[in-house]
Amino acid sequence: MNKEKNTPRLFFEDQIKQVTKELSVTSRQIRNISIFRIIIFFITVIGIYIFSGIHLYALIATGILGFSVFVYLVIRHAKLYKEKKWFEALKAINETELALLKGKTTGIPGGEEYVDNRHPFTSDLDIFGEGSLFQRINRSATVAGQNLLAKRLSNPDRNAKELIRRQKAINELKNKPVWRQQFQAHGKLANDDNFTVENFLNWAEDTTVICNKLFYKFMLIITPVLGFGVILLISTGYLGFGAFLLFLILPFLVVGGKISMINKLHQQLGKKTETLRKFGDMFRMIESEQFTSELLVENKNKTASEGKSAHAVIENLSRITASFDYRLNILVGFFLNIFFLWDIRQCIRLEKWKKKYGHQMKITFNVLSQFDELASLAGFAFSHPDAVLPVFSENDFILEAEDARHPLINKEKNVGNGIDIHGWGKFQVVTGANMAGKSTYLRMVGVNMILAMTGAPVLAKTFKMLPVEVHTGIKTSDSLQDGESYFFAELKRLKEIITRLENGEQVFVLLDEILRGTNSVDKHRGSEGLLRQLVHLGASGMIATHDIALGELQKVFPEQIINKCFEVDIKNDELLFDYKIRDGISKNTNATVLMKKMGITV
Repeated sequence: MNKEKNTPRLFFEDQIKQVTKELSVTSRQIRNISIFRIIIFFITVIGIYIFSGIHLYALIATGILGFSVFVYLVIRHAKLYKEKKWFEALKAINETELALLKGKTTGIPGGEEYVDNRHPFTSDLDIFGEGSLFQRINRSATVAGQNLLAKRLSNPDRNAKELIRRQKAINELKNKPVWRQQFQAHGKLANDDNFTVENFLNWAEDTTVICNKLFYKFMLIITPVLGFGVILLISTGYLGFGAFLLFLILPFLVVGGKISMINKLHQQLGKKTETLRKFGDMFRMIESEQFTSELLVENKNKTASEGKSAHAVIENLSRITASFDYRLNILVGFFLNIFFLWDIRQCIRLEKWKKKYGHQMKITFNVLSQFDELASLAGFAFSHPDAVLPVFSENDFILEAEDARHPLINKEKNVGNGIDIHGWGKFQVVTGANMAGKSTYLRMVGVNMILAMTGAPVLAKTFKMLPVEVHTGIKTSDSLQDGESYFFAELKRLKEIITRLENGEQVFVLLDEILRGTNSVDKHRGSEGLLRQLVHLGASGMIATHDIALGELQKVFPEQIINKCFEVDIKNDELLFDYKIRDGISKNTNATVLMKKMGITV
C-alpha cells in the first residue's frame, strides 16, 4: 500500500467519508420511516372508519395490522436513531483528530479542572488548560478514564519496567485505530450527567439490604395469587367489588412501606439502562479483542466476575434497570405493583445482582478506565507516527535526546534540538537573548520527560532518560488570594526543591530566569548561590538565564556545569532566530534593537 495512504490525516479523512455516507443513508431512512408512520396511521384510521359497522372481522384485522406495522416502524425508527447517533459520534471523533493535526484546539476540553498552580510542574509545562498537553492527548471515552489520564500526567510513573509494559500496551493500541475509535464512540454515547461511575460503585459496594428478605419473597408469591384469585371470584359472582378494594390494602402496605427507599434506589439507577448498555458494549469490545501485550492481557483477564464476562454482567443489570423503569409509566406501574409488587420485585433483583457481582465492580471499572487512559495515549501516538519510544535507564541519571521537539508546537514551526546530561549533580546553564528560545527549550525538555513517563512516545529521533521526579520554576506567579508576592512565591517553590533534595530525593530541576523580583546584583548572587547548592545536593537540571555571568561558574565546577546558549543574528536591524542550541555562553543581545523597532528611544 502507498505510504501516503497510511498517514493519520488520510486515515481520518477516509473515516469521515465512510461515516458521512452511512449517516446520509441512515438519515434518509429515518425521514422515510417518519413519513410511513404518518401514512400508516391515517390508513389505519380510515380503514377502521370504513369497516366500522360493516364488517367486524375486517375492522379488527385492519386495527391489528395497522397497529402492528406502526409499532414495528416505531421500533425501527428508534434503532435507526441510535445508529445515527453512533455515526455522528464517530464522525465527531475523526473531525476532532483532523483539527488536532492542524493545531486547532477550539472547543476541545483542556482539562481546566485539573489546573494546579502549586503543582511541581503541571502549570509551568502547560500540562493542563487551554493549549495544553492534556488537550492534545485526551481522547477519553469516560470521565473515569479522563481522571486517570490527568492523574498519570500529574504523577507519572518512575518504574522503568512498568513503563516498558505501558509502552508495549500503547504501541499495540496505536495499531488498532478503528477499535479505539469505536471504543471511544461507545463511551461518548454512555456519557450521562446523572450517572457517575463513582456513585455506581458506591451503590454496588453498599451491603444495605432493603427488600431481599424472606417476608418480601413470600409476598411476591402470595400477592399475585390473591389478586387474580379475587378478580376470578368477583367475575364469577362469589365476591363483590369491595373484596378487590380490600385486597388493594395489601400491595399498598407492602410497597408503600419501602417507597422512600425504593424511590432513592430508582434515583440512583433509574433511566440508566442505555448508559449501562454502552458500558457493556465497551466491555464487550475489550473481551472480544485479541491482545498480545502483557498489560492489556492482564487487564482483560480481570474483567470476568463469578465466571461471567463483564459484558454479560452489566447487560444483566441493564435488563433489571429497564424493568425497574416500568414504574415511570403511572398506569403500568400501578397495575404491576398491585398484582406483582413490581418495585419490590426489581429491588430484590438488584440486591441479588449486587450481592453476587457488586464486590467485583471496582476492579472491573478500573480496568475500563485503564483501557480508556491507554487508548488516549495510543491515539496521540497514532497521530504522531514520527515519534519514538524512549529508552529507560535504571542506573545513573541520563537525559539524552536527538532532534527533540515540543509536542505543542505545530510541525512547520517546530525546531528540533539535542539534550545531553549524564550523571547527577550536572547542570546546564542556558543563556541567550530575548525570544531566542530558552524558555521553549526548557518546556520542551520537561514536557517530553513527562510524556515519556506515561509510556507514550516522544517527539524526537532518539530519547533516553532515567525516570525521575521533575520540579520546575518557569512561570511562577504571585497570589492575591494568599497575599504572596511573585518573589515570595518563587522562593517557596525553590525551598520545596531544596527540601526534597536534602531529604535524599532524586530530582530533575528546570528553572527559567529565577529571582526576577529583585535587583540585578541580588539576582546574580542569589542565582549563583542556588546553583552551587543544587550541584552540591546532587540535583541535575537546566537553568535558563539572561545573566551570562552565571556561565562563569563552569570554571569553578568544570565537571558539573555545562554552558549552552541560543544566539540571534542581526542583519539590517532585523533579528534572525534559528532556535538551535549551541555550546558555550551567549554573545549577542537584542534588547536595544527590539526597543528601536518599537519606536522607543535608546
